Formats: sequence, structure tokens, C-alpha cells
Amino acid sequence: MSASSKPPPIPAKNRLLAALPLEEYERLFPDLECVSLSLKQTIYQPNQPIEYVYFPCRGAVISVLVFMEDGGLVEAATVGNEGMVGLPVFLETDIVSNSETMVQIPGDALRMKPDAFKDWVDRSQPLQNLLKRYAQVMFNSIMQTAACNRLHEIEARCSRWLLMTHDRVESDNFPLTQEFLSQMLGVRRPSVSVVASILQKAGLIRYSRGKMTILDRPGLEDTSCECYRVIKQDFDRLLG
Repeated sequence: MSASSKPPPIPAKNRLLAALPLEEYERLFPDLECVSLSLKQTIYQPNQPIEYVYFPCRGAVISVLVFMEDGGLVEAATVGNEGMVGLPVFLETDIVSNSETMVQIPGDALRMKPDAFKDWVDRSQPLQNLLKRYAQVMFNSIMQTAACNRLHEIEARCSRWLLMTHDRVESDNFPLTQEFLSQMLGVRRPSVSVVASILQKAGLIRYSRGKMTILDRPGLEDTSCECYRVIKQDFDRLLG
């Protein structure tokens, strides 16, 4: 991971930080460091201390993966430029439990040491209030996704996930392996191949050699379940 000597941009390319009053962000940003995140880079490991909290910027997407007893990994949450990873620090827990946090799509992020982050939370009422609301929205999102994974068909779930990623990277093209997508959806890779083929034949996406291209966003929205809209509206209300 490489750090940049340049100060973070104003306004922040992270929507959560950009939702702060400008004067609060200006006071905060000297403690933020710009870094580049690489594909499959491990951010947190199970039962290990949190060394930094991260605020992904436009393009970067980070997944929180839960370990199962059979060695499998299933996505519990995905975070892009709308949020942060390291929320346990805000909740006064400095160690990640039974999960691994990994970069799903490379890009830039702003990061901060936990002690500096906790100090700013204590000093900044606007930041504290924003993070309280963000924690609630993340909790709502995880509940909605759990219900979605239990009740909705793979095609609708895949469309939801692609739409959410499309929003975060703000590009029609992004890297995506079948292994990652199977973990995101909690299904086997052959099922992912079938769904990708269906969406591709419908002209909604183009997928080849680990590269995803969104061709018909309105069509994907029609194919997705209501969970995409519910989750998106919740975050939009938080971030304005």
C-alpha cells in the first residue's frame, strides 16, 4: 500500500466525509492519509487489531467476508465511497471478529489511525452524529441483504449487487471475477456463470475474462428486486 504526500481533496471524494460541514472536514483532513488500494488487498484479518479506519473514494469497493466452518467465505457487507470500514472502532472495539475485509475493486481511500479517529469522534459532534446515523444505515443494509439472500432469486440478487457496484465505481467498466461474485451472492461459481450468461444474453451486461461492463442500467433495475431501491434510498437520505 503506498501513501501519497498530497493532502486529501476538498470536498472529499468519500460521500460520508463530504456530508460533514466543510469546516469540520478541513479540521479533520490533516489526520487523513491518501492511499491506493490494490485488488484483493487484505484490510483486516480475523481477531487482529484494526490498524486504520478507511474511507473509500470513488472507484474503490471493499468487502467484509464472514468465515464459515467449512472454509467458505460469504459477503456480509460491501462498502464504497458512501461509507467507511473500521466501524468497530467507533463502537469502541479495536479487534475485528470472525471476518476478513478485502479490496474487491481497486481504487483510492483516505485512512486514519484509530487513536486519531477516536479523538476526532470525541471532539466533533457533527462527526459523531453522522457516524451514529451511518451505523444505523449499515445495520439496515445488512438486514435487507440478509432477507434478499434468503427470499430472492439469484438473477435479481446479482442485478442488485451490480447496480450497487455501478453506483460506487461511477463507471460502466470494473474488474470482477466469478470467485468474488460467488462470495458476494453466497452461491457456487457454476450458478454465477449461469446468471452472468442470462444477463449477457439479455443485453444488460458484457462479461469477459474478469471484466464487467454495464450495458443497460435501466434493464438491470427492472431485473433487480426492490432491495436495491430500499438500500439506496436509505444511504441517499443519510448523505443528502
